[in-house]
Amino acid sequence: MAREATEDDIRRIYRETIDELYAFVSRRCDGDRELAEDLTQEAWLRAVRAWRADGVPDRPLSWLATVAARLLSNQRRRRSMQSLGDDAESIAAAESSDGDAAAERRSLVQRALARLPFRQKRLLEAFHYDRRAVAEIASADGLSERAVEGRLRRARQGLRRQIEADIAADGELP
Repeated sequence: MAREATEDDIRRIYRETIDELYAFVSRRCDGDRELAEDLTQEAWLRAVRAWRADGVPDRPLSWLATVAARLLSNQRRRRSMQSLGDDAESIAAAESSDGDAAAERRSLVQRALARLPFRQKRLLEAFHYDRRAVAEIASADGLSERAVEGRLRRARQGLRRQIEADIAADGELP
């Protein structure tokens, strides 16, 4: 149960938790000190905003660690998407030299996706195409994040089986 937050409460909690929060975040940032500092600061900025509006949670350090972990996850997802974008020229060159094969691979994925159960298809599209976070999907569907992650894993496995079946039926992947 959250309790009302005063400025003194927030300052006290900051002093009590900042070192432990930073240690938690830095262990997960693979030695990137600047990233660890940024994530710790962002988690605290969000805490101050949320706690002023909603009150201090019963376990502030757990709240902060959860926010920081999600921020790091989002940061890593953005980086992976940017690295894909950085390769756009090489991808475009490969597609222009082998455009038919790339189109056939896309078609293979689309056909396999269409044969999945509706909920699995919708989940994969929400996560991979719409770039919705697991937490957002979980909230919208009334599920836990862990349940969404499990369903995503099963949906990916189903998609893989569909693609493998098509490849086995048609021959090799282009």
